[in-house]
Amino acid sequence: MPRALFVAFLLVSFVATAGCDKNIPNTTVKDTPENRAVINFMENYRNAVEARDVGALLAMAHPQYLDDNGTPAGEDDIDYRALQQKLARWRERVTDVRYEIKYRTIAREMDRVLIAYRYSASFRIAYDDEDQRWSRRIGENRLVLLYDDIQGRYYVLSGM
Repeated sequence: MPRALFVAFLLVSFVATAGCDKNIPNTTVKDTPENRAVINFMENYRNAVEARDVGALLAMAHPQYLDDNGTPAGEDDIDYRALQQKLARWRERVTDVRYEIKYRTIAREMDRVLIAYRYSASFRIAYDDEDQRWSRRIGENRLVLLYDDIQGRYYVLSGM
């Protein structure tokens, strides 16, 4: 009889945990191979930001990159060429970066991957040779990725 109870307990425990989705550690994102690949891409992105590696960031951006900055007016839109210029100016002024990401959700819409995350960024900005000050930003962001089947990799379409 005790063996039957033990087997029943194991069976109930297995059934109870089988339906539970596990998240990728330190995220609220379901642990799947696809989501792990997205997080890996995003961690490469985060590392490129911390290294101030404009070349790596541009290599992650799709040639059709377009960010509307959340406004209906087109004057503040950033395409790939404007992104190149913006990152070059950023690299000149920012001398050190600390960038943390807390991943919230990863969603797929047709051929797009939407990553919602909260970030904490600290930047040391050079105002001149002697005046360098730290600035801190905390906020929410969303990157939109496109997976290129031929290249076998993700590209950022907007959100940098």
